[in-house]
Amino acid sequence: MEKERFYYDNKIVKMFFIATIVWGIVGMTVGLLVAFLFLFPNYLGDISWLSFGRLRPLHTNAVIFAFVGNGFFVGMYYSMQRLLKARMYSDFLSRLHFWGWQLIIVAAAITLPLGYTSSKEYAELEWPIDIAVVIIWVVMGINMIGTLLKRRQRHIYVAIWFYISTLVTIALLYIFNNLELPVYAFKSYSVYAGVQDAMVQWWYGHNAVAFFLTTPILGLMYYFVPKAANRPVYSYRLSIIHFWSLIFIYIWAGPHHLLYTALPEWTQNLGTVFSIMLIFPSWGGMINGLLTLRGAWDKVREDPILKFFVVAITGYGMSTFEGPMLSFKNLNAIGHYTDWIVAHVHIGTLAWNGFIIAGMLYWLAKKLYKTELYSTKLANIHFWIGTLGILFYSLPLYVAGFTQASMWKQFNPDGTLVYGNFLETVTQILPMYAMRAFGGSLYLTGFILLAYNIIQTAKAGSTVEDELVEAAPLKKIPSRRVAGETFHNWLERKTILFTVLAFIAVAIGGAIEIIPLIVVKSNIPTISSVKPYTPLELEGRDIYIREGCNNCHSQMIRPFRSEVERYGEYSKVGEFVYDHPFLWGSRRTGPDLHRIGGKYNDNWHFNHLFDPRLTSPGSIMPRYLWLLKNDLDISHTADKMNAMVKLGVPYTQLELDQAEHLLKNQAAQVEQNLRQDPEFVKNYGDANIKDKEIVAVIAYLQRLGTDIKAGKTAKK
Repeated sequence: MEKERFYYDNKIVKMFFIATIVWGIVGMTVGLLVAFLFLFPNYLGDISWLSFGRLRPLHTNAVIFAFVGNGFFVGMYYSMQRLLKARMYSDFLSRLHFWGWQLIIVAAAITLPLGYTSSKEYAELEWPIDIAVVIIWVVMGINMIGTLLKRRQRHIYVAIWFYISTLVTIALLYIFNNLELPVYAFKSYSVYAGVQDAMVQWWYGHNAVAFFLTTPILGLMYYFVPKAANRPVYSYRLSIIHFWSLIFIYIWAGPHHLLYTALPEWTQNLGTVFSIMLIFPSWGGMINGLLTLRGAWDKVREDPILKFFVVAITGYGMSTFEGPMLSFKNLNAIGHYTDWIVAHVHIGTLAWNGFIIAGMLYWLAKKLYKTELYSTKLANIHFWIGTLGILFYSLPLYVAGFTQASMWKQFNPDGTLVYGNFLETVTQILPMYAMRAFGGSLYLTGFILLAYNIIQTAKAGSTVEDELVEAAPLKKIPSRRVAGETFHNWLERKTILFTVLAFIAVAIGGAIEIIPLIVVKSNIPTISSVKPYTPLELEGRDIYIREGCNNCHSQMIRPFRSEVERYGEYSKVGEFVYDHPFLWGSRRTGPDLHRIGGKYNDNWHFNHLFDPRLTSPGSIMPRYLWLLKNDLDISHTADKMNAMVKLGVPYTQLELDQAEHLLKNQAAQVEQNLRQDPEFVKNYGDANIKDKEIVAVIAYLQRLGTDIKAGKTAKK
């Protein structure tokens, strides 16, 4: 059969290749800035957009969507063309995907430090950017499916299975988690409330890790590890088992982030069971990756690229063992809300994601620029510095996590807490935070060496050009199975059916866990004394969200003796029915705030926000001086309340009509409370504090947890 001549599009690969390196350095640098804020809370100055609560989501989004996202697209555009023996379906769509994605990253880099955030972990971007993400994801999907349909290779290789699952699952997760009601430009409220919002968010949050940080990287592993080792994948059959069991089981595991919370028990148990099951497909993939290197271990000792891959796959195995273990309730009770979880997450990101992408970039540099790597020695130095960085980052945080959990739960013989002051548990682990910052510095240094090495390689090599290739057109074959063809062989050439089945596999778990929470009202019992937030409290809550306070403070007291003794009555499901979005948090750098209302007077909160060291010597919380300077913007208060009504919050028409009057009256009362302190009067005299943002935040904090009395959960 006569072969057809065509060109692989290497230029789009180069574009994503460069973007990956640039955004990798940016994302890691922001992460390092954040790490030093734990040691020196105000070293970046009292600038709102450089505060921890605003930089932390910038770091996570930059690393996940900018660095790993672009890294996935590099590998996908390079490998798909070669595995399918076809140029990408549309050069225009390829470039629209590239520039659209980079503009989304820039928009995130601008809006997140400015405080435009939905507060949801890994989904903080506001509604206009969410729409852009969906559009660009569809653009990428059309390009992928179009390329699959015009391929010259009959069967789709295992790497592409994982690319397909990433495409359909991220679309499903992102759209449903980010259903929100816009109030105005860059402000929206989640359509879900409280427990429902928590369930949907961690269905998304866990599976963003699964289907943006795992399945696409597994696709890269299945392509680039065999290429670098010049060995076939260890087991095709294990690949099939790995793929289908992983995508089916993973989607159920989200509730393990919410164990011992107000989430219904049956949902927690489902999440636990499927999380524990995850270890089998995950380790199947790890084994398949490592055994692909069988017979190539001598080469591993010499080749830094293979070293990166070995540590990456080992990191994948470690994190996917630890994740199911943390899903056991007895271990989760220890680890959750501590820095153990931060260490666990970074084994996955630094080792699994970072090192797979680093190895791939080194390998691709030689292919794209048609030359040898500028310095193998420098790549080896990067490997060892990066590996030490991972160890210095993660191991101290494991120690910090165990230290926190131990100190939080210790009691004196008389039944009182040994460490009744939460701050004692923070100052104890500051040396671990210093080691974490050192480890992050090492890791970033290694990646900078990668950038230098690849720049020098590019200078010595050729200009990246599209690659001329020949391949025979795909011969038509009956749609039914032919003699000797296994079911999966047949399925691999039925790409539309394959995609539909992958979508069904991932949709089942989410539907079974989420739909009952939305449809069956008995899952969310209400409490008659729980009322909507006042206009001032609603504004204060939005400022709390803007400043990212939920990055350090939880609002979920679990039914443990130590937590009830420290914080007060444990949290009830019905207390959150008007929370759009939920703010349960995922770590405790500071104490839980769900029962903070009424615990301290207004002046304490004022001083604490002005300078936490005034009320809590040794605190690592930053100052929020701008809350005293910024006038409270009430121009959208009525719009916000009307949006809440559309979401089911029962504001009366009188409350809507008198929103501004009610807000100003409550603000004046807060200021009056503040003026009971002679020091406040001395310092602020006749200043109109009632018009400042800090008053709204105080009103919100004083409301938290006051709707019910201890032990009372009267249902409507």
